[in-house]
Amino acid sequence: MIYTGGTKKYMVPREEFFAEALYTIDIGQNDLTSILFSPNMSPENYLQDALQRLATVIKEIYKTGGRYFWIHNTGPLGCLPYVLVRPPVGSEEMDETGCRIFYNALAEKYNAMLNETVVKLREKLPAASLTLVDVYSAKYHLITHASNYAGFENPLKACCGDGDDKYNYNVNARCGQTKTVNGVNILLAKSCKDPQKRINWDGAHYTEAANKWVFDKISTGQLSDPPHPLIFVCRQN
Repeated sequence: MIYTGGTKKYMVPREEFFAEALYTIDIGQNDLTSILFSPNMSPENYLQDALQRLATVIKEIYKTGGRYFWIHNTGPLGCLPYVLVRPPVGSEEMDETGCRIFYNALAEKYNAMLNETVVKLREKLPAASLTLVDVYSAKYHLITHASNYAGFENPLKACCGDGDDKYNYNVNARCGQTKTVNGVNILLAKSCKDPQKRINWDGAHYTEAANKWVFDKISTGQLSDPPHPLIFVCRQN
């Protein structure tokens, strides 16, 4: 939306800048996990519709002048603490790292369909530069090789939470949640002592340290299609 009047007109750049901007799109995790936990939704039916809507949004941005897109695929859902705690499953449904195979497979399917969507968009939007970034591979590699990088530890355990020792996630006491006892406000879910050593922050999101690691990995272009470093993405055309 382009604001032309009132105080909101200062919230976005001038229209002539739209063609110079880099539009970063990171979507999928919340959508996929929310339908997985809903008995009234089918993941299989949802994927195609979600990607069609994503394509429509990119086309609309293109119409307003947008030309440079940096599109992330979704990460390994099956490695998130808030997915791992519900409901308990047998060891045959977990991979060697302890992530849930079904949820990661769904993320991989979504990512494959996202790749097909981007290929079709490149045909329909020839003046656009669409870079697809494999965030899944970066995050999964960090989780499965956590101890090899900057002292990361407990890759499947939330830093901030009030759960069991394995995942530290409690849906009834999420990060930062408080409770009033005898007139006193008590913090139920606290941060771990050293977030810099953790990958997962609150069961669903990554820590600042993990996000920086992932950014450093993907910004080089080694996990991008086409394989351009981020610094050159806006200079391809």
